[in-house]
Amino acid sequence: MKRKYLAFDIEIAKEIPEGERDWKAYRPLGISCAATLASDADEPLLWHGLTDDGRPADQMTQQDAMDLVHHLAMMANDGYTILTWNGLGFDFDTLAEESGMSEECKRLAFDPDHVDMMFHVFCTLGYPVALDRAAKGMGLAGKPEGMSGALAPHLWAKGKRQEVLDYVVQDVRTTLELAQVCEERGYLHWITRRGSIGKMALPSGWITVREALALPEPDTSWMSNPWSRSKFTAWLS
Repeated sequence: MKRKYLAFDIEIAKEIPEGERDWKAYRPLGISCAATLASDADEPLLWHGLTDDGRPADQMTQQDAMDLVHHLAMMANDGYTILTWNGLGFDFDTLAEESGMSEECKRLAFDPDHVDMMFHVFCTLGYPVALDRAAKGMGLAGKPEGMSGALAPHLWAKGKRQEVLDYVVQDVRTTLELAQVCEERGYLHWITRRGSIGKMALPSGWITVREALALPEPDTSWMSNPWSRSKFTAWLS
């Protein structure tokens, strides 16, 4: 049977200096908005705070973040597989801090039915792949031109909130579409930094976080500074 997926993605509120790669050094990051999209739904759900006049607030309150955690838990209990791209190492970690529901977020992140596609790729290959490169390698539209997760907090702070909401919606749509097309074709292709096509077989489809952690460590001796899996899992303990 095909899984019932619930794609999930957040955008942070804090503006990170251009070129900075260690976003966690700037915590707490805040959450400007998030989106969830079930594989049997036509439209995603948007999550964000509200001002007194009904407009998107500067960032989600703790209660807003708690409501999102409760929704994810409810959907997981209803048989949906939570689907993310780097959700283990980023989205759930950030949501745990913002909601104060650390144990609940740890359970969801390490749930037997959480599929983090990027973590699956990382555990298989020893390095991560960007969502946009994966989407375009599979013939999907990917992210809007010139838009990125790093740019989203700047646009949100400038009041361009609809652009960011559209972006997070596109991200969850892309996440879900990518999972489905890869499982249908039995492989993942992505555009490498050199412009060639990277390939990874998916004979049994995407595997869960727990299953990915059980994979043998790939050979990373050719890399000058390989990441360890703890980069994504350290917050769980």
